[in-house]
Amino acid sequence: MFHRRDWLKLVALGGSRTWAQGISTRSIKPAPRGKPSGLLFHARFTDVGAAAGLRATTIYGGVEKKNAIIETTGCGAAFIDYDNDGWLDIFLLCGTTLEGDPKEATNRLYHNNRDGTFTDVTDKAGLRLTGWASAVCVGDYNNDGHDDLFVTYWGQNVLYRNNGNGTFTDVTKQAGLLHPERRWGSGCTFVETNRNGLLDIFTASYLDFDPATIPKPGENSNCSWKGIPVNCGPRGLPPGRCYLYRNNGDGTFTDSSERSGIAKAARSYCMTAVAADFRGSGWPDIYVACDSKPSLLFRNNRDGTFTEMGLASGVALSDDGVEQAGMGVAVGDVNLDGHLDIFKTHFAEDTSVLYRNDGTGFFDDITIHAGLGVETRYVGWGAGIFDLDNDGLPDILTVTGSVYPEVEAVLPQFPYKTPRIVFRNLGDKFEELIEQAGSGIAAAHSSRGCAFGDFDNDGDIDALVINLNEPPSLLRNDVTGGGHWLKVKLVGVKSNRSAIGGLVKARYGGKTQAQAVLSQSSFYSANDPRLHFGLGAEATADLEIRWPSGLRENLTKVPADRLVTVREGAGIVKTERLSG
Repeated sequence: MFHRRDWLKLVALGGSRTWAQGISTRSIKPAPRGKPSGLLFHARFTDVGAAAGLRATTIYGGVEKKNAIIETTGCGAAFIDYDNDGWLDIFLLCGTTLEGDPKEATNRLYHNNRDGTFTDVTDKAGLRLTGWASAVCVGDYNNDGHDDLFVTYWGQNVLYRNNGNGTFTDVTKQAGLLHPERRWGSGCTFVETNRNGLLDIFTASYLDFDPATIPKPGENSNCSWKGIPVNCGPRGLPPGRCYLYRNNGDGTFTDSSERSGIAKAARSYCMTAVAADFRGSGWPDIYVACDSKPSLLFRNNRDGTFTEMGLASGVALSDDGVEQAGMGVAVGDVNLDGHLDIFKTHFAEDTSVLYRNDGTGFFDDITIHAGLGVETRYVGWGAGIFDLDNDGLPDILTVTGSVYPEVEAVLPQFPYKTPRIVFRNLGDKFEELIEQAGSGIAAAHSSRGCAFGDFDNDGDIDALVINLNEPPSLLRNDVTGGGHWLKVKLVGVKSNRSAIGGLVKARYGGKTQAQAVLSQSSFYSANDPRLHFGLGAEATADLEIRWPSGLRENLTKVPADRLVTVREGAGIVKTERLSG
């Protein structure tokens, strides 16, 4: 039988397209919008970033014009409890400018004061660094109980070891992670590839960028959009590739890109990387959103090697077989069948895409059927699949922003700053909400990275958003309606201490929802590692936990409205009522 995936592969491999711009877009019209449901949405987002103390600007290239692609992509952010006090702290990446490094251009670490405010502890923590930062992933690579940071850059990626005393040390050189050539580091993720309890590092590069040789705006067909001269790329520039570094267990890593098969994948414009068990096999695969080329899915062969299966699995292209400008990736279980689905963001005049997992690691594009095809106006970046209103149905939140600030003056229908979007899960489809989800959603910015987590410990999901050449947004979620919730924190023993790659299935009210512990997702960002399940009217949930080591544990009738800490092999070791 000839399947759709076979047709997609033929489309992708057979022949070439003639493109008139550097970024892929399908130039499609939005699907018709249905009648509004009229149902009250019980989540409201308010930007409290300035009041919380997050006032430093995220510098990233020019403000009114961007002459090179490196100024456009932006960077990510992380929620990380670096001091293990039970409250999420904030790590924000930053870029610089082509003209030079402004004094205020640096990554920043903010400590959570537990009262809705944060204190800048960047210098005290040893994390001040200026450059073109891209992505951050979080994980405890040395299993000492303190989450570490890996940050990708144009130039040299950096591994920061958390010293457990409020400070970090750059251990890139001693860990064996220096590379002689200059790379444009992009997506990264810690991942326990072979069930040995050690976190390896997967990382990618976007493209080969040399400011001395880059074409000028308008110089060729890849440097024009809608007839307007813009920065060039990614098409027309040499694509990047993927790398895998094995953890040796002694604080060092070995480049295993060739041996693992990761290096065999076609070079691509790689962006966000996510590691999760998409097949229910107990072994993590790695998905990479790719810009203007087919996205990549590395299947774990369970022997230390991977095989790239994006086209065959149905997650490389759109449903009509077209390359898309893949940027951000959200992973979650939108239809409550116990399998991890994928939501990927794209460029303007295209839809974001929702791939439904059939349970064996093969996916179907259900974008139109799910009601997501109604939105094609904006460039999408960070995204998350979370139950925003605690009604038991996972929703989708995505942030947007153009890459061309100079276009708006000529074509006002393509503004540079655009709103965030909530796709509310109605059970059988999604409904787009903007103003109805609060002022923090409706506000227009040119946003990039977005991290999700409960920064104020009040039992809902908030969002931290990078805005280019503006301070970040901290979107506090205030939920009404009385829906119950449950948070689950996993602590590995035989598995890696961060339990990255762990999968939890919550069963409540006849529903089954799967969630995974991820090191990176959204766009170049890292979320709260505590898994959050909205339960609706249900006061308890049954949990099935699949640890990265392969161990399975079952917990029954876990009470709602609590954070439970589960230690591998020991069950629930701590229960907390969060009060904000």
